[in-house]
Amino acid sequence: MAIQTVGKFKLNQQGGYVCRTEFVYLDSNGQLQSSSQTGNQLLGQSYTTDPGSLGVPDGSILWMKIWVMAGHDNQAQQAFTYQSGNSSVADYTCSGTTLSNHLALDGVSS
Repeated sequence: MAIQTVGKFKLNQQGGYVCRTEFVYLDSNGQLQSSSQTGNQLLGQSYTTDPGSLGVPDGSILWMKIWVMAGHDNQAQQAFTYQSGNSSVADYTCSGTTLSNHLALDGVSS
């Protein structure tokens, strides 16, 4: 099965915590790297992020990750290929509490 290509990621923040979006990606040497983080993302809001704005190189295989303030971070299970300018958006929802949070893929929209 081919890895789906997207240009942005959307986070619907439904968790009882402050979080930040970041990405884990494979660099050109096959090593895992972490991107920069967004600013604080608050309960009840939605945030769309272009991974390139956080330092992810075009064409990278990547996973969305949320950094949870005073809690456990959470990395998505689904890998995507990042393509700058691609109109597809991977939609995620995070929920739960600082120590028991969830990150779920809702789907991919164009």
